[in-house]
Amino acid sequence: MKKYILVLLGALGIGGQLFSKVVVVEGKYQNKNLFVQNGFAASGVGFCTYEVIVNGRVATDEINASSFEIDLAQFQLKYGDKVTIEIKHRDDCSPRILNPEALKPKATFDATYLSVSNGGLLTWTTANENGSLPFIIEQFKWNKWIQVGEVQGVGTQTENSYSFQAELNSGENRFRIKQVGYGALPKYSRTVTCVSVVPPLTFSTNKSSDDIVFSGQTMFEVYDIYGQIVKKGFGKQISISNLQKGHYFLCYDNSVTEFKKK
Repeated sequence: MKKYILVLLGALGIGGQLFSKVVVVEGKYQNKNLFVQNGFAASGVGFCTYEVIVNGRVATDEINASSFEIDLAQFQLKYGDKVTIEIKHRDDCSPRILNPEALKPKATFDATYLSVSNGGLLTWTTANENGSLPFIIEQFKWNKWIQVGEVQGVGTQTENSYSFQAELNSGENRFRIKQVGYGALPKYSRTVTCVSVVPPLTFSTNKSSDDIVFSGQTMFEVYDIYGQIVKKGFGKQISISNLQKGHYFLCYDNSVTEFKKK
């Protein structure tokens, strides 16, 4: 992912500039160029930007104008290559990048293979990734898709392989992976399913109503009667001592039920 940083050099600059600053832009090459609004220096003499460096090499673009284009094609970059751009400018003005999103990757992966074992090991292979975006692993439970893990994507268009060990609930388990890139809807894989031999879990509350105890480790969520989540996590026990008296909804294992805090 690209970051936009303003760095004060506070030292002698190139070309006789007494003080200078640098706008640094980082990202992945998306076969697009950057456009910069330049403007005059505050003194009225010369333009704000005096040098552009791309991946350590000086760009040859004409920058003595109120706006200019940084032509990235001249650096023989390949789609998805890392790009670092330094725009050096005078201290009394600041250029503005008009399309910073040009270096932000979108979710474009193709899941050429996706499988889940009976033990919950999710494995997948992708092609056509266009930047290093995280793969989000989702599991369908409690009538909704829930994020249960994350694996960082390699980001290259060649074939890449990944794996993630998921915690299974009792009965059927459904999984999918997704990526969220810049300026686009999430991209999803198909769904894969396995059936677990793990027995269904149960729960109980102690006499003081301070704890909920499960018969095994589980992911859980607790909602109040207004649908607001008040507890979530993973474990074998939940402390509910700080909840107000009343009715609550409890999601655990593959079940949704109710309980009353007395």
